Amino acid sequence: MANLKNRPRFALSERTDNQITLACAEGPRIELFVLADDIIRVLVLPHGELRGPRTWAIAPGQEDVPLEGRERHDTSGFAPVPFTCAEHDGHVVIETSQIRLSVALDGGFCSWEIRHDAGWRHVMNDRKTQAYNFGWWDERVYHYVERKRDEMYVGLGERAGSLDRANQSYEMRNVDAMGYSARTTDPLYKHIPFYVTWQPHASTGFGLFYDTLADCRFDMGRELDNYHGHYRHFVAEHGDLDYYFIASPETPLHAVRRFTWLTGRPAWMPKWGLGYSGSTMSYTDAPDAQQRMGEFIDRCREHDILCDSFHLSSGYTSIGGKRYVFNWNRDKFPDIDGFVASYLRDGVRLCPNIKPCLLQDHPMFDDVADAGLLIETRDGEPAWVQFWDEVGAYLDFTNPQTIDWWKARVKDSLLRHGMAATWNDNNEFEIWSPNAIARGFGNAFPAREAKVLQTQLMMRASRDAQREHAPGVRPFLVSRSGGVGMHRYVQTWSGDNATSWETLRFNLKMGLGLAMSGVSNSGHDIGGFAGPAPGPELLARWVAFGIFLPRFSIHSWNDDGTVNEPWMYPETTQVIADLIKLRYRLIPYLYELLWQSHRAYEPVSRPMFAEFPDDPLCLADGDDMMLGASLLVAPVVEPGQHTREVCLPASARWASYWSGEVFNGGQRVSLPAPHDRPVMLIREGHVIPLNIAEQHFARPADERAFIALPCAGVGVAQGECIEDDGDSENWRNGMQGRWRVVIESDVRTLRIAVERHGRMPRVQNEVRVSVPASDMRSVICTTGELLGEQIVDGWRHLTVRLAG
Repeated sequence: MANLKNRPRFALSERTDNQITLACAEGPRIELFVLADDIIRVLVLPHGELRGPRTWAIAPGQEDVPLEGRERHDTSGFAPVPFTCAEHDGHVVIETSQIRLSVALDGGFCSWEIRHDAGWRHVMNDRKTQAYNFGWWDERVYHYVERKRDEMYVGLGERAGSLDRANQSYEMRNVDAMGYSARTTDPLYKHIPFYVTWQPHASTGFGLFYDTLADCRFDMGRELDNYHGHYRHFVAEHGDLDYYFIASPETPLHAVRRFTWLTGRPAWMPKWGLGYSGSTMSYTDAPDAQQRMGEFIDRCREHDILCDSFHLSSGYTSIGGKRYVFNWNRDKFPDIDGFVASYLRDGVRLCPNIKPCLLQDHPMFDDVADAGLLIETRDGEPAWVQFWDEVGAYLDFTNPQTIDWWKARVKDSLLRHGMAATWNDNNEFEIWSPNAIARGFGNAFPAREAKVLQTQLMMRASRDAQREHAPGVRPFLVSRSGGVGMHRYVQTWSGDNATSWETLRFNLKMGLGLAMSGVSNSGHDIGGFAGPAPGPELLARWVAFGIFLPRFSIHSWNDDGTVNEPWMYPETTQVIADLIKLRYRLIPYLYELLWQSHRAYEPVSRPMFAEFPDDPLCLADGDDMMLGASLLVAPVVEPGQHTREVCLPASARWASYWSGEVFNGGQRVSLPAPHDRPVMLIREGHVIPLNIAEQHFARPADERAFIALPCAGVGVAQGECIEDDGDSENWRNGMQGRWRVVIESDVRTLRIAVERHGRMPRVQNEVRVSVPASDMRSVICTTGELLGEQIVDGWRHLTVRLAG
């Protein structure tokens, strides 16, 4: 094909059930796929054929993709939708019930409209000058689009800085960013080339997902060039321009749900994964590691710190000062089985650290290399990389034999001893040499062109090992690095953050960006991983924020040799113990939010503007968030603060969790914020499930109750809560139950219905439903008997006995 220095001229070439092809005589093609009323895919092929590998991202509503990936032209999983396709005035116009796409035959430029308020609203144009690279610039992939000055851009996975990505640029080149700045560092650990554009003036928006495994870069308006007007752009180092446009009228959350659906169903993990997880590098680095680990359990018992798991850092694998995956240091751990059993007796599961690189002096290195399980150079030698303080080589997970080897090691070295999970770490696969080759399931390619694929396949292999070892148990695993689809396998966290108040503030925004990118089951290293020890106030405030996230782990490798532990400061130990108990009180709500993430692709946490897109007060890049749709959380992220100012969305009233005081929306209020009482506000019309049982270390208890803010006048408040055994795969066979609480109100009466559906894991015939004490309307229970009521701490506790 001759290089096209002029714009290619396309013609409508063919149309199938859901695909339209535009072809150019010189070779370029544009393939358009109508995948749903609200999703259209654009595939630009400068040479008329695919250059990139298969996709491991697209799994519409599915739990996984084929191990060897999905063919790029595979449209299975997408139901046919009606649409029109016509040529008009030099354009091909494709129209569904929600999207109108106009493609200029001269140059292939796309213009997008979304149906909104019974009409069409224009939302995006390709840049009119050189939107695509048709092969004459270089070998990279480009997409330039026009930029409107007031647009907001949210997503791109795990990013430092403000939640709104406008006027910034970002790299997706996964690296081990030890001690990063949560305000400025880029790149970081994850590769998720998806973001939502929101146009506040029009109350509409859309999502863009670029399906690439290559290192790539997004410029969201930071770059200016006089020749082109205002624009933003995407550049990938390899492959094809293959992007999905997702219409998102009325709310940015729609694009997030649809993107999550498009890339696979989030894993339904065991309930214990929501508990506190202890962790520190120092215990397993100590020469008496097994004894130090025992002391952690002793301290939990002493201070009544609830705990469900412990993340076992890689020191357990050490030989000398280096770490060797799947090796057990028997001097540090002389009785592995006894050690694991001692933890399990107290209900604490162990999640050991595993790494995908074998150091050159690893005891198994020669055998693994001889078997061809490593990423190699073109001449068959190991592709050497720097890994911590030694040279090694990465395992090649695009080789099925490597996957088999990995699963066997996970089962034999870890799971057979009673380990409950795997912690997949240091898996950024930092491979830069063009001579390093991945086997690619029989279609070899340079390993640097799809590094994140290795990460994805590693976590998948770990999950499959757990499934094979215990088929009836839900896998739980964690991964630091990852890409699109990682939510199908793992819980994650924001990596090796630095200890500072600034990190606390910007980790909050980082987690929201990740949730708005389809990955909700996440958290942060509480207290900061790298740097000095957090002071008592910072540690307490970090815990008071962390208890609201799906992953709750205190972890550290402090420069001064200290250890972040709940009891590290006597003056805050009881505060932290109480905060952790508050976390366990909220687990039924968090568990329901994760179920809604799994079942309906709902983000667990969301920015205020995403939940209230029409409220101008919520557009500010603040330091609060919605936890689900029902609970507003406003952490303290500055030192010396004893109150917290909160901007209340105008569309509802709000009730303080601590006092029951009710506030009208549309105003700023200043609320008390002591260390042990983080600001929490319940939204009008919502009901939140709680566990009100008294709990102590190693003595779990569960009693369901509900807290609600009924509608002021005529209206309905409601909430639901999933119930199952919390651990097994029996939910797949219908072994699940649900609570449903509905409070219908008018000016005089509250009519409360408490319903149980399905198979409940335990019997509970009396339930407490709490409403603000200021609401003294008469109460009628329509599904049982009202036994009595009591006013405590600003709440009116109503006890209901259920019929049957």
